[in-house]
Amino acid sequence: MRFPFLLFLGLVVAPAAPRADAVDKQHTYEACMKLAEESPDEAFEAALTWQTRNGGWAAEHCAAVALIALGHHGEAALRLEALAGKVESKQARLATEILAQAGQAWQQAGKIVRAVAAQSAALELDPQNVELLIDRGISLAAARNYWEAIDDLNQAADLDPARAEILILRASAYRMVDGIDLAREDIGRAMALEPRNLEGLLERGILRRLNGDDAGAREDWLKIVTLAPASPAANTARANLEKLDVKIE
Repeated sequence: MRFPFLLFLGLVVAPAAPRADAVDKQHTYEACMKLAEESPDEAFEAALTWQTRNGGWAAEHCAAVALIALGHHGEAALRLEALAGKVESKQARLATEILAQAGQAWQQAGKIVRAVAAQSAALELDPQNVELLIDRGISLAAARNYWEAIDDLNQAADLDPARAEILILRASAYRMVDGIDLAREDIGRAMALEPRNLEGLLERGILRRLNGDDAGAREDWLKIVTLAPASPAANTARANLEKLDVKIE
């Protein structure tokens, strides 16, 4: 998951020594967010109790993160969007991060249109945020808006040209619009940066298969199974290998 569970933003604002209550709130926030990773059901109950004791946005945020970990992605996304609206005028950076999380939660809920809307709202606050551009590119591709996804990934690549993940995602999008030569160029650059990247190997294998290079495709997909046999990429690689009449036990 690309979702950053711990966001320690904007709680201690005093220019000199922070107030004791602000420090306590920060510590409570950090503890709650950590608990949301380790025991989300306990974190959710703790966050609800904290809300009744003037926990403010930090308690609401922790409750929403706990709901994501519990698999209640739609409810969490709604809470995050509402929370972003509360903090936006005072803490734009925090609102951006919360909207980004809402977008990811909508993705996990399978609500792609809602994901794009949340990510677009976040990008209005921070137009050059690479992570947000990647996230919206993923959502747009999931909605089969491949050219729009490519636009976002182009911008992300301009901002972070040595990031293999961006190149792999763009290669996949190019493949879906029959831009095979551009896809091969991107995947070649990505694999030069990260030769063992599982998603990169998967995509390169697909491109090799489309080019009639069954041996090259088999090599890439077998490498995924060897490197990370329990990964989702390995499951996809096995399915592809079966189509080449290679059975993986």
